[in-house]
Amino acid sequence: MTDATDTSTHTYERLYGETIPSVVSLYVTPEADGERGRHGAGSGFVYDRTHVVTNQHVVGDATEVDLRFSERDWRRGRVVGTDAYTDLAVVAVEDLPGYAIPLELVAAPPSPGTPVAALGNPMGLDGSISAGIVSGASRSMPTGNGFAIPDTVQTDAPINPGNSGGPLVTLDGRVVGVNRARTGDNIGFAVSAEVVRRIVPELVETGEVRHAYLRIRTLDVSPTVAEANGLEETRGVLVVDVSLGPASGALLGCDDTRVVRGREIPTGGDVIVAIGGEPVDSHEGLMRHLLLETGPGEEVTIDLLRDGEELTERVTLAERPAPRRRRRRRGGGRGSGGGGHIPVR
Repeated sequence: MTDATDTSTHTYERLYGETIPSVVSLYVTPEADGERGRHGAGSGFVYDRTHVVTNQHVVGDATEVDLRFSERDWRRGRVVGTDAYTDLAVVAVEDLPGYAIPLELVAAPPSPGTPVAALGNPMGLDGSISAGIVSGASRSMPTGNGFAIPDTVQTDAPINPGNSGGPLVTLDGRVVGVNRARTGDNIGFAVSAEVVRRIVPELVETGEVRHAYLRIRTLDVSPTVAEANGLEETRGVLVVDVSLGPASGALLGCDDTRVVRGREIPTGGDVIVAIGGEPVDSHEGLMRHLLLETGPGEEVTIDLLRDGEELTERVTLAERPAPRRRRRRRGGGRGSGGGGHIPVR
């Protein structure tokens, strides 16, 4: 296969022609007083010969949706699984059009600078493509529901209302992620192919996903945090607070503060430097590991620094409770999968 970055042979025109037949428009049309009325719309893409992937927030609580394909063929689909924590949903569709070929997922996370295209139906304009690059990978994207989605792909390709649920693809037509939202000028996000690979098969099989739960609040160890806590290296994450979760008793939160460079910094807590043998460089990395590598009931090893000593604790992960619904607001909120994160630089 030709290199995905070879724009001389894989032009956006060719990319569009090869991939748009696999992109669908989704319409949520619930029954209301005996009459069908449009309730919402978004995008999706063909995942396999019987399923379409989209965002959870596109389908909402609907059990069925209408799908329109690039050649104006319509199908009725059944929502078989949703996961609010990753904003993914799966729709089962019988008798897909023959031209709607499943799109492959990328084998490895894309590097910043990789050319990509967002496909979907922005602003109700069917069959649209917008170009850009991968601006960053392994991002943690805040939502409006008080938590964040780890391992998202940042892009400058325009992602507008209606694009949600459509694919973000490389120039060889492989899916980098599922378009989710734009949070500012030239800043869009997509749920990564790694998360899709982890979540979608479980949604197809069981209709839901059980997530591991650690329930801690953390600070990335920046130079300011390291100075306040007497740390020799700027690595890991500082445990600020341990709530009544699985880590309670095994990990210690902060019990004091210190003012450094005009900032009041929590002090005295454990510093997590690895989980399951994988180094932890940031809160996003910790959440990514919990999402992609663990499940409820599993025991994990956590390597940490406590009072200058290196220790290893074992924690049996709990199951994350269902997210609380909040009124949608512009810009979203901050939160995380297994707890909270407080940014301090």
